[in-house]
Amino acid sequence: MVIRRTPKTSQGPEQYLVGPESRFHDTVGALRIFGEYLYGSQSLHDLWPCVTVFGSARLGEGHSSYALGREVGAGLARAGYTVMTGGGPGLMEAANRGAREAGGRTAGANIRLATQPYPNPYVDDVITFRHFFVRKVMLVKHSVGFVALPGGIGTFDEIFEAANLMQTGTIVRFPIVLLGTEFWQPVLDVLRDRLLGAHTVDPLDLDDLLVTDSAEECVHHILRVSAEHLGGGDGGASPARGVRELAQDFARLTKSRPRGGGLNRARGGGRRRTSG
Repeated sequence: MVIRRTPKTSQGPEQYLVGPESRFHDTVGALRIFGEYLYGSQSLHDLWPCVTVFGSARLGEGHSSYALGREVGAGLARAGYTVMTGGGPGLMEAANRGAREAGGRTAGANIRLATQPYPNPYVDDVITFRHFFVRKVMLVKHSVGFVALPGGIGTFDEIFEAANLMQTGTIVRFPIVLLGTEFWQPVLDVLRDRLLGAHTVDPLDLDDLLVTDSAEECVHHILRVSAEHLGGGDGGASPARGVRELAQDFARLTKSRPRGGGLNRARGGGRRRTSG
């Protein structure tokens, strides 16, 4: 099943890159951005460790990738991770749904779009952002691994930004899994044949990318690699135990801190936070 969306016909009241604004306007905008960043960080603080799942909003239930998204969401939840997505429909919904059905916790970093007015009904904690770049920071900041299901420009943007942050040493080399061999293998082949062949990337950058059709392999890889980086395991038989212990220690150390923002009920029984 493919979800088709009607494109926007106008830009609306807010237009960017239209030329210089007044200094007052820019100052107010900067303060709004800071407030959104601070609110998002505090609101998502207690959800660590997360694994962020990217994927198309257009591929709905009935598509083979939707079933795979549910399966990987359930596996990540059983491993002790909060499953975070962009909070939208399609494959984001699938990952949140699988995690919810497995008894895990779900989170959504939603964005205000005319084509995506509401978060999916399987999100427990959701923040709705005004700015894409702040939202993207939140999707990376609280995660110890990344999964990309088939997707479009947004999915490519998000997963390759995470890879770029690792390549530049901005964040730890947490695991990246490209889930869906038929979709992702040709992309990886292009990266190896063209970019690596032209010496524009390092082989190590591509070694970070695992392509698989197995949700079980995906979850095991994330458990092993994230536990090694976090010091919670040695890559042995039970890295999940290391991740859960780290999460418990983290919660004990920070339980006296106030949580940011208020909570409201979201559609589908979740909790909604709006950044501004």
